[in-house]
Amino acid sequence: MKKASIYCRVSSPDQRVENQILDLRKMAAQRGFEVVREYCDRGVSSSKVRRPGLDTMMADARRGEFTVLLVAAFDRVARSTKEFLQIVDELHELGVEFISSREAIDTTGAMGRMFITLIGSIAELEKSILVERIKSGMRRARLEGRRLGRAPLSVDRNALVRDRLAGMSLTDVAAKFRISRASVVRVVRQAKQKQLVAA
Repeated sequence: MKKASIYCRVSSPDQRVENQILDLRKMAAQRGFEVVREYCDRGVSSSKVRRPGLDTMMADARRGEFTVLLVAAFDRVARSTKEFLQIVDELHELGVEFISSREAIDTTGAMGRMFITLIGSIAELEKSILVERIKSGMRRARLEGRRLGRAPLSVDRNALVRDRLAGMSLTDVAAKFRISRASVVRVVRQAKQKQLVAA
């Protein structure tokens, strides 16, 4: 039985990796793989230089702790086609098969590697187009005098911080004030920073 590992990543703290993990566990069971380790990066954008889960996974691959890597999609792994191919090439040299669920591609054959290169290039192109659209929209908004960035939260920040520091769960605070969990984290962090500066 081949030893497999799972790598998952979500780019914001309020997103969950559980769906990715469950789908990949199911895939591993269907293919007769034994899942020996699961690596997750939560709230980490692919543009960040450091991704602890990915770094640990690559270190374990170099130690030969697994022979198959399962991911939900190509874009969960790397920020660019160049980096993606470097990771896949290193895994290949280490004898680790790379399998992506969404694209239904693995690197066990030449066709799989060709598709990985092609799809990775398309994904990078899509990201570049999206970034350019966003920049273009921001330029137009500035010219029209529109406000950019998040609208200020219309909540009682002091009450929110008191509730959270008193032990109320992140989910309950978010529900009470009708904002996202990420916004709760941000407001509490800002309040703590202000306290440190004041001290």
